[in-house]
Amino acid sequence: MGKEEILRSVRKNKPTLIPLPEINLDTFNETIDLLANFKEKVALVGGTIKELSALNEIDREITKLFPNARNIVDCTKSSSLGTVSISDKTQPQDLEGVDLAIIPGAFGVAENGAIWISDDRFPIRILPFITKELLIVLEKKNVCLHLHDAYELLSKRDRSFGVFVSGPSKTADIEQCLVIGAQGALSLTVVLV
Repeated sequence: MGKEEILRSVRKNKPTLIPLPEINLDTFNETIDLLANFKEKVALVGGTIKELSALNEIDREITKLFPNARNIVDCTKSSSLGTVSISDKTQPQDLEGVDLAIIPGAFGVAENGAIWISDDRFPIRILPFITKELLIVLEKKNVCLHLHDAYELLSKRDRSFGVFVSGPSKTADIEQCLVIGAQGALSLTVVLV
């Protein structure tokens, strides 16, 4: 079968669309400490949380956490430790030796410890996945309760690439053995300010 024939067959056999279900979001509302729950979930998925009282403490904390990081990309402008400059012209293969990427998080989700990051805050989409260590800076006030809230926030954004990050890269599908850093960063550190 050729491409056009396959597409014609798909169009011809398309199921009837049905409306999305109505969901009463009040059912999911809980009175919980969002920040405490978020921190618990980040730890549960293998991430590390560092809480700072002020953003100007970030360089000292990064130096303490990653003393051997030499090739650092900072997309937050909160740190003076960046040693690698990137732009939208940077080729992905040029990022192969990045030890640490520091990127801003848009918001976190208390339900599962996920953080939304989007490429309007870092110029190369592969950066959070090719770096050895990933550090996301997130404002404490930007934690929402659950994914329903998260998708509501996402519905108001400009359409661009974005992804939820939840812990370091990991897989356990080969012989049920957990492998950290299989397809991305070896660690995820979330700095809350």
